[in-house]
Amino acid sequence: MKKLRKEEPCWCKSGKAYGECHAAFDRKIEIFKKKFHQVPPRNIIKNEEMLEGMRASSKINVAVLDYVGEHIKAGMTTEEIDQMVYEQTTAMGGIPAPLNYEGFPKSVCTSINNEVCHGIPSSEITLVDGDIINVDCSTILNGYYSDSSRMYCIGQVSEERQKLVRVAKECVELGLAQVKPWGHLGDVAQAINDHAKENGYSVVREVGGHGIGLEFHENPFVSYVIKKGTGMVMAPGMTFTIEPMINAGRPDIYVDSVNDWTIYTDDDTDSAQWEIMVRVTDDGYEVMCW
Repeated sequence: MKKLRKEEPCWCKSGKAYGECHAAFDRKIEIFKKKFHQVPPRNIIKNEEMLEGMRASSKINVAVLDYVGEHIKAGMTTEEIDQMVYEQTTAMGGIPAPLNYEGFPKSVCTSINNEVCHGIPSSEITLVDGDIINVDCSTILNGYYSDSSRMYCIGQVSEERQKLVRVAKECVELGLAQVKPWGHLGDVAQAINDHAKENGYSVVREVGGHGIGLEFHENPFVSYVIKKGTGMVMAPGMTFTIEPMINAGRPDIYVDSVNDWTIYTDDDTDSAQWEIMVRVTDDGYEVMCW
């Protein structure tokens, strides 16, 4: 990386002089690098203009999930959910990020009961009383991405499923509490993993969170099965998702051999997931999308 003089424009493209912008940040990064910690590359650190774009995108994403929550019910097909998401997103000027992403055919992911993630909406899949469903919504607005998901309980849901949904949300909240500048992603992971295991559940290993903002999926990969004090250093300006997939049974999964997208629990037990998008700040975190 080119060394900048204090009076030169900062590498983050904020328009500020390097000395008053990221000079102190870079000194801190160098300290961690010398101690062999994994540090974030400059290209995933967001400036205020980028963050404002992401916030605007997030407003649409949150509004769409709010709308889904107000209308989702037994008897509705997951295709109807997809139509709602497409219509609401585009009405507010956004683009559904999943649509045609690497061949994904729909505007949203709808994952029911034993489906871990990436469920494809269909007119042949109807929600029934007792289902739990994850609706994973992602939005592009003016080139900026947002991403979050929520669990919805359909009608009278069993106590076992209600507990799984509740604990999955608690895992996200406990992970979020560990987001602190100059901590490690492993701090988030261990808080999540410990709480899941304390409740008799497991955490999916192969699929995790991700950086986001200028692209749908950026570095880093956010694992929830690594130890405290390991993983990438969380530096101010990083943006990523917290979205652990909590299985009622074993953590093992498999991918649908027909559509090559939908992921299921290997033992056919239920799975639950909530997703939020966060920014690391100078003194903690900002939840940008939920």
